[in-house]
Amino acid sequence: MATWRDVRRLALALPGTSESASRDHAAWIVNDKFFVWERPLRKSDLEALGARAPKGPILGVRTSGLEMKEVLLASDPGVYFTTPHFDGYPAVLVRLDKVAVKDLKDVILEAWLARAPKKLVEAFLNKSGRR
Repeated sequence: MATWRDVRRLALALPGTSESASRDHAAWIVNDKFFVWERPLRKSDLEALGARAPKGPILGVRTSGLEMKEVLLASDPGVYFTTPHFDGYPAVLVRLDKVAVKDLKDVILEAWLARAPKKLVEAFLNKSGRR
């Protein structure tokens, strides 16, 4: 399925995006805000998830709101999940080795749209013919 190379390629293809690091993990930023980031499970996550804790690479993805978070979580629980750390926060965790690249592209774009400045979003949407 998807890889960190795919995440990097898709995130950096969006206008105004840069790559940074947070806690020694990759993060992609627009408008000085994270929109996707490498998010390995922490001890508290593992304790909360117990036997349900997935193995493999985990991507944090910002959502446009809590409603969109719930939509993603319901759409494919084998790919999208959350932990108590993210309760009340508009973000989901993505099992990178289980998500299709097409779906990854969509969630990265939606995360970027939620965090990018309004003028940059409008210019992108107009140029890409998505309006």
